[in-house]
Amino acid sequence: MNDTVSDNLQKVRKRIELASAAAGRASDAVKLLAVSKTMPAQAVRDAHAAGQLAFGENYIQEGVDKIASLADLPLEWHCIGPIQSNKSKWVAENFAWAHSIDRLKIAERLSAQRPAHLPPLQVCLQVNVDGGNNKSGVAPGELLALAQAVAKLPHLQLRGIMTIPEPSENKAQIQAVHRRARELFDSLNEAGLKLDTLSMGMTADLEIAITEGSTCLRVGTAIFGARS
Repeated sequence: MNDTVSDNLQKVRKRIELASAAAGRASDAVKLLAVSKTMPAQAVRDAHAAGQLAFGENYIQEGVDKIASLADLPLEWHCIGPIQSNKSKWVAENFAWAHSIDRLKIAERLSAQRPAHLPPLQVCLQVNVDGGNNKSGVAPGELLALAQAVAKLPHLQLRGIMTIPEPSENKAQIQAVHRRARELFDSLNEAGLKLDTLSMGMTADLEIAITEGSTCLRVGTAIFGARS
């Protein structure tokens, strides 16, 4: 086993524990997703040996190849990158979760293409909270209608929302985005949707995300090191 990955995972778990305690939350209320994009399968094996079970992939083809090569391990795979129509079948057939649905057409394709023998695909809607031009995501004003439509589709289970703030050195700005995401999440539940997943927070901002109510962190660099 690679001790570096193991040590890094321990450090990240400690950060989660401390941030959760400071926010008055139980540390087991926050799920850690290890983002393994561009990392070799061996790095995932090392993380699994250190107790990590859930992994996130941004690039669908790479993720599918990795899932196949690691089929001997009991891993939970999350698609966290953009989903194009021509790749939706790969997501439907290979992943347990998709965090990045931002339009009904993609959700409908995933629903139709999910194999009957698999459990429902667990899905989140990606919301472009801060209006970044270069980012996927449904606009906040269109979120409720999309959520209500996706919640009715067979073979999918709507679990919550996902957000990625625009990169910024301004912590208050990042915190405002996370807070707004939490408000949107709460508003969906108030509208009658039973959601439990707020996917937000990465290596640089996981403490802020926990403070604002994240239930799922997507952490790559702090676990696997910088990508080449």
